Amino acid sequence: MNRSLLSLVAVAAVDSGACGARAASGTTVIVTPDTSMTNQDKNKRVAQAAEILNNSDIVCFDVDSTVIREEGIDELARYCGKGTEVARLTKEAMKGSVTFQDALKLRLDIIRPTQRQIREFIKSHPSTLSPGIKDLVNYVRNNGSSVYLISGGFDCLIEPVAIELGIPLTNVFANKLLFYFNGEYAGFDTNQPTSRSGGKGDAILQIRQIHPESNITMVGDGATDLEASPPANNFIGYGGNVVRNEVQTRAQYYVTDFRQLMQPDNCTFKNLNQNNS
Repeated sequence: MNRSLLSLVAVAAVDSGACGARAASGTTVIVTPDTSMTNQDKNKRVAQAAEILNNSDIVCFDVDSTVIREEGIDELARYCGKGTEVARLTKEAMKGSVTFQDALKLRLDIIRPTQRQIREFIKSHPSTLSPGIKDLVNYVRNNGSSVYLISGGFDCLIEPVAIELGIPLTNVFANKLLFYFNGEYAGFDTNQPTSRSGGKGDAILQIRQIHPESNITMVGDGATDLEASPPANNFIGYGGNVVRNEVQTRAQYYVTDFRQLMQPDNCTFKNLNQNNS
C-alpha cells in the first residue's frame, strides 16, 4: 500500500508503570503492584531523597502513574473499546518473553486508534495530575534545576500535561503515532528511544550529551525508571499511585507523597552551595 504517512505528535506505549521492566535479556517483565504494606512502611530514606533532589541539576520524571494518576495505554484502550483485549494480551505477555517494542506494537495493533479518536479522547479524558506534582515541579525549577518528562507513553497525551506544568515540549521524550493521510492508524515511530527496551536510559544519555557535567535524577514508579540509573546519577522511586514491589524493594530511595521531597529549609540548598564555592 503506497499511502503517505502523517505523523501526529501523539502517543504512547506500554509504559514502565503499566507492565514494563527491562530484563537483562532485553525482554519485558511484568511488575505487579504490592498491597501488603502500609504507606509508612513503603517509604525509604526520605530525607536523603529530598537532599538528592535539591542537589540535582536535572530532574527527569516518568509520566504514567507518576506525574499523572492514569496509565495512558489502558485508558485509551478502554475508550476505543479494546480494554479487555489489551488486558488479556498483557496477561499473556507475562507468560513468555517479549521485547518492549513488540509489546507496544501488539497493543497498538489491537487498539488502532485514529486521529479523530485521539483528539476526542484528549478532550473527554484529560489526564489527572498526581497530588503535589505541580508544586514539586515549581520547587525544582525555583531551585535552579531543569525538568524533563521521559515516558514510554503517547506524546499526544503527555504534551498537555507538560504545558500545564510549564515544562518545555523540547524537554519531553515520548512515543509518536503514525497515521495515513485519511487519519487511520499506520504504526508508531520506532526511532524514538522510548519505543524500545532501555529507552529511558537512552533518553537520559541524549540529555547528558547536551549537559555532560549535570547531576541527573530520575523519578518514577516503574522498573524501567529504576533501570535508567545509570546513566542517571540517582533514582527516587514513587509509589503515590501504585507500588511496584520490585521497584520498592530495589530502590535506595522511595516516597509515596511528592510533598516529602519538598523541604522549605533546603529549597535553596544547591544554590547556596554554588554561591559559597
